[in-house]
Amino acid sequence: MQPEELAKTIDHTLLRPDSTVGDVMRLCDEAAAYHFASVCVHPWFVPLAAERLRRADVKAGTVVSFPFGADSPRVKVMAASDAIACGADEIDVVIALPAMLSGEFTAVRNELASIVRAAHVQGVNHGRGQVIVKAIIETCYLSDQLKRLACRICEQANVDFVKTSTGFGPHGATVRDVELLRECLDERIAVKASGGIRTVRDVERMVNAGAVRVGTSAGVDIMRHYAD
Repeated sequence: MQPEELAKTIDHTLLRPDSTVGDVMRLCDEAAAYHFASVCVHPWFVPLAAERLRRADVKAGTVVSFPFGADSPRVKVMAASDAIACGADEIDVVIALPAMLSGEFTAVRNELASIVRAAHVQGVNHGRGQVIVKAIIETCYLSDQLKRLACRICEQANVDFVKTSTGFGPHGATVRDVELLRECLDERIAVKASGGIRTVRDVERMVNAGAVRVGTSAGVDIMRHYAD
């Protein structure tokens, strides 16, 4: 993998609760310097990130209902729409985990489909084309059977990516989960691995397993070590 190819697999992520304006500005400048795929920041920082990246080849991304997915469907749709209006190009939304674990699968699908529709409409309305929606299924809480079912739900909702983890659960991405998701999903839907990805080797393992994006807060260290 060439350095530029590696960089475009990385969503440069800063979701710490103590993040500051200065931290986000630094994150965006790093992402622009290394030509990462995107940054992923809290919704409050979306206007700043969008402006800071205005001339860069890096997308501004944010999270919705993070990290538990327990907001109401209406709140999630409004949050996604507002983030896009504020400049977000990509939305990482946690699925309705309480509903998923309770067997309310139709509710999970309907909520996610509503978010995708709202995101795509807002993207067109604000002149940014199709906003990318990534559904975080939080694999650490799901059995393999539920992971497969979550993939089918995500296909039906027309998401662009299925993402393994928030990074706030008991564990993050595993090679086995990435392989399982890639095997289950239609080829039109990509896989993003996130949670615990810290090294070049971690990225390579996830990409070899089928991920095309990785979420990590260690993007700069990964690129520096790759160049060594």
